[in-house]
Amino acid sequence: MTQLINQEIDVHAFYFSGRDMKTFPKAIEWNGRSVTFAEAGLRLLVQRGEQLTQLFDMTDGSQTYRLKHEGARWTLVGTRAGA
Repeated sequence: MTQLINQEIDVHAFYFSGRDMKTFPKAIEWNGRSVTFAEAGLRLLVQRGEQLTQLFDMTDGSQTYRLKHEGARWTLVGTRAGA
């Protein structure tokens, strides 16, 4: 079951993946706690005119987190139980 959150968060660490060194979030701060992700995430790019939005599905091993990145702003869209 998915829990919608839509809350702005801080991303504290990143990792790079692939030949083109795509950037993925590694650790976030949410509700006063730190969440560290496994280095295996999915990234989706959405472009509307000049605006570019990146969506990430990341897991900490027990939950999946959907993150949205627009400009300098990071949002935790929601969580889902299970990795």
